[in-house]
Amino acid sequence: MDYDGKINVTSSDFGSKVIYCSDEFFADSCRMLQNNEAVFIEDKYDEHGKWMDGWETRRRRDGKNDFCYIRLGSKSVINDFNIDTSYFTGNFAPAISILGCCVAGGITDDRVVDGSAVDEWFDLLTKEKLAGDSSNTFSSNSNKSVTHLKVTLYPDGGIARLRAYGSVCSDDNRYEVKGTNVISKESGARAVFANDEHFGCLSNILEKHEPINMADGWETRRRREPGNDWGIVALAKPAIVDEIMIDTKFFKGNYPDTFSICTTCSDESDDKTLIEQSNSWDKLIGRKKLEMNQIHVFKKSELLHQDKITHIRIDIFPDGGISRLKLIGNFINHE
Repeated sequence: MDYDGKINVTSSDFGSKVIYCSDEFFADSCRMLQNNEAVFIEDKYDEHGKWMDGWETRRRRDGKNDFCYIRLGSKSVINDFNIDTSYFTGNFAPAISILGCCVAGGITDDRVVDGSAVDEWFDLLTKEKLAGDSSNTFSSNSNKSVTHLKVTLYPDGGIARLRAYGSVCSDDNRYEVKGTNVISKESGARAVFANDEHFGCLSNILEKHEPINMADGWETRRRREPGNDWGIVALAKPAIVDEIMIDTKFFKGNYPDTFSICTTCSDESDDKTLIEQSNSWDKLIGRKKLEMNQIHVFKKSELLHQDKITHIRIDIFPDGGISRLKLIGNFINHE
């Protein structure tokens, strides 16, 4: 199944969170929302038994089913599901179903769980069989906007990862607001490509929360050959940028010497083509000096254009790490 151009809207990196779970005796439900691939540690046990990298419930004896509620990071439309049961063999959930709902902003989690704020739960994935230690892919049954999911396991067991691929919904009011970080995960941006992510992923720099440590940023290995490191980020919608903020917090002996950013405004949906074309994109800001462990702000007067953009390429020279990147501006209609 092709997920190119789609965001995993159930990822914890996207801001999604489990808000209620009927049972997570063997493995915490929040693990299934992690973006990284599941791992198996043969000799790792905890007080409940074998440690598993995913969500796992105890064995049910009451004829009921286990379930959880997930709040998405942003209102989204879901096209496809990938239910990963990696390393779950004699303990995977035999079947799964997923419902969705869409509620107004500001509704508390408890009102979604008890149903008092929900007009309708609609079917996204009817009850489907799962295979153990496998990638189980399904298409969504609905193109309605979704803010919350109800995931049911039949009757119990575990899954390693729950991935729902789709797109962030256009909120015209939100997109008109100036001062938005147009490349945050919360705004629907996604990391497309990085030539090196040895110590930390490019997607980390799109996070909303304050950086925690060096591992919470993007860091490349020490470059021993000519050239420099770089990455590409796709915006959810076309935008105009007024200000750039780049943070090197925690990076002291390993921050880049300089950086630059190029942009394009393109309808191209093929990531490979975008990557190949990125060398010829327009400069938004030329090479600028960076310092260790601090926030750098570049105002509108320092930017080289105010054209619409859909993608950016950030180059760091020659290598190193940064904690966060923000492009402050506003989304606009794609004419």
